[in-house]
Amino acid sequence: MKILMDAGPWLPVPPHGYGGLENVVATLTTELRRRGHAVVLGTVGESEQPDDGRVCAFPRGQFGRLAEPYPDVTGVAHAHAQAVTTEILRHAAAGAPFDLVHTHLQVIGPALLAALGREAPPVLHTLHWDLERNAEFYASFDGRDRVFFAGVSESQVARAPASLERQVLGVVPLAVPIPESTPLPREERADFVLVLSRVCERKGIDLAIRACRAAGVPLVLAGPVGGQPDRASLESALADPANPVRTYPDVVWFLDNVAPLLDDDRARWIGNVAAAQKADLLRQARAVLFPIRWAEPGGTAVCEALAAGTPVVAMARGCLPSLVEPGVTGFLADDESEFGAALDRLDELDPGACAAAARQRFSPPVMADGYERIYEDLLRRSAP
Repeated sequence: MKILMDAGPWLPVPPHGYGGLENVVATLTTELRRRGHAVVLGTVGESEQPDDGRVCAFPRGQFGRLAEPYPDVTGVAHAHAQAVTTEILRHAAAGAPFDLVHTHLQVIGPALLAALGREAPPVLHTLHWDLERNAEFYASFDGRDRVFFAGVSESQVARAPASLERQVLGVVPLAVPIPESTPLPREERADFVLVLSRVCERKGIDLAIRACRAAGVPLVLAGPVGGQPDRASLESALADPANPVRTYPDVVWFLDNVAPLLDDDRARWIGNVAAAQKADLLRQARAVLFPIRWAEPGGTAVCEALAAGTPVVAMARGCLPSLVEPGVTGFLADDESEFGAALDRLDELDPGACAAAARQRFSPPVMADGYERIYEDLLRRSAP
């Protein structure tokens, strides 16, 4: 099968640290190519993912521009989508059309491809977000039996508008590469716990700091703030009176609610992490925390933690109850008090059981199997 896999213009594939969507695309592309499919990747020029062709509108990821005023950044996704659409039509004109397009680009991906009608191959759009975002679009969208959707969790699709839910072909949980190494035993791990995410209010970072402080557990925060990858970048942006980062909501919230709680000892923000540093943090941590305030739709970082044999402590929201088995791979909490109490029970959890669950449920072959089934259904439904 010949597939155009569109990851969008925001981060490279695989990402250099933060980037759940791009991690999913890298994992899926690798497994599909291993199975003999040809995958042309819609991405940015700095991507290092092996592929069978590439289409790019930008040499580098545009994630850092999200702090700019909306009128300055709204054309980024459109420019990328235009490049992808041109590539689709070019292949069709050359007599070598794509069998299908799998787009991960929110809103503009399915909208533009649906407008092409029969000029476009069948399209699958993976929903990576809480569907309250851009709710008006998803409530009114009609794929006209040409564009369909896949969810990343049952809880996500359950919150979809009825018109969108009718166009969802199935749910495929996210997956991550499974490390070949045996997870580190509890007694050989460091004493810190880890938050691996974008640092913002809906991720509950302040809750994590308070809970860890009360439990006497050191906390490491790893992830970007307002598109800024580390402390030096953030301070440089804040020093410029004209830089839009100064008024970006995630940055304002961080400065007011998180920065005063950091002491560079018991609570540290280390910025974005990637590759070996990220793997080492996951392997060494006693647990990874997800104190989320929103209905998390997918939870890539949860899968990464369990794949490393690292237990998860999370608020019982969104997809988290479907990913974490209480008392086996982690603990779920309904409020801040329960979340803090779970930090005293980490020694009850076996890293080997966490890794085994990830291998069974969140490995690349499991995700690829799910998408191959949906691809077959998509082609049947969209056939003339």
